[in-house]
Amino acid sequence: MTESFWIETLGCPKNEVDSDKLVGTMLADGLVPADSPSSADVVVVNTCAFVEQARQESIDTILGLDSVRAPGARLVVTGCMAERYGEELAQALPEIDSVAGFGVPVTLGSTRGSKSSPFDLLNLPRPKSQSPWAYVKIAEGCDRACGFCAIPTFRGKQRSRSIDDILAEVDALEAREIVLVAQDLAAYGRDQGVGERSIVPLMNSVADRVDRVRLLYLYPSDLTDELIDAICSSGVPYFDLSLQHVSSPLLRAMKRWGDGDRFASRIATIREREPDAAFRSNFIVGYPGETEADHDQLLEFVESVRLDWCGFFPFSREEGTHAANLDNQVPEGLVAERLAELTELQDRMTWAKRDEMIGSVVEVLVDSPGVGRTWREAPEIDGIVNLPIDLAQGTFSTVKIVDALGPDLVAEGATVAEDGES
Repeated sequence: MTESFWIETLGCPKNEVDSDKLVGTMLADGLVPADSPSSADVVVVNTCAFVEQARQESIDTILGLDSVRAPGARLVVTGCMAERYGEELAQALPEIDSVAGFGVPVTLGSTRGSKSSPFDLLNLPRPKSQSPWAYVKIAEGCDRACGFCAIPTFRGKQRSRSIDDILAEVDALEAREIVLVAQDLAAYGRDQGVGERSIVPLMNSVADRVDRVRLLYLYPSDLTDELIDAICSSGVPYFDLSLQHVSSPLLRAMKRWGDGDRFASRIATIREREPDAAFRSNFIVGYPGETEADHDQLLEFVESVRLDWCGFFPFSREEGTHAANLDNQVPEGLVAERLAELTELQDRMTWAKRDEMIGSVVEVLVDSPGVGRTWREAPEIDGIVNLPIDLAQGTFSTVKIVDALGPDLVAEGATVAEDGES
């Protein structure tokens, strides 16, 4: 009798890629997708362990799926939490049948401690994308030592894929938009022994194959003029910059490069080349030693630079990181206040930028009936464009923006003349 599977994915886009590869492996092993977790023979949870909140969500999800799985179904836990806390997780949650790290096939073995031959998850094939866009992971691991991040301790050193393997995956996905992801995207190729980073030729090769190519997670120190030119010329001038803070002393404590003035100058330079460029970033709030002056400096940066999209995250004390044992921890209540103040400010910035788009004629990729995105919105992260329901999924359509609802836009069909006027 053919077994069925269900995969629940938590965490970042890189985890979604891993789950796609697990799907490909399970299909190759003869399993079939289940309609629901309650009808599956194998239930897999691909966990996240980046911060405490993500770990708690992973545990809650594991217990929730255990409560609905069918009698005799196997519950398998994989992903970052399995790799980082495998033995501890197995002991704490007897509900789990198997804890499988990154290199262990999740379909083999039904008990904890079962032995399976390792495989290379990074280079496994994937099935065709079910949506018009797809994430593609171009490297695993990270060589940096950011003070707050434990990823190198369980994902290992950076390991880049070959351009040929990546392009073969891009072709197989048959997606119209490809989003390249990695822990340290701009450093792609640095570990391959040639002493050169290869992100620009890779990006150009992908751009030759698809309508849109997008880069997520760029360290500002690696944002070279060559890379900026490549992003701007790709037709998707979208810059996702991992800034983390703008206070120079705090960034030094994070073991990061840069400061607010350098970041603002770089963004201004990009806007000079491409006035319509879109920017996303993320910031840690409450890193040990963050003062009111540091917080005010970040508020001033957010208000003056006017990024399109921003995420703010409370500092999480992670075992094995430099910051775990630092003094001057910021009280949780104060962190919450600073988060709320920054979020409220950025919401105003984002909504104002979205209001500015009302009346414009734009091209959208229809992700699903009634939902699409311009090049300004990354999938699953940023806002969407609400579309006429009759536009076909997977097509590009020209529409007119008629309203904005916070981060989201509302569009109606538009007829565009040869001179570009609607």
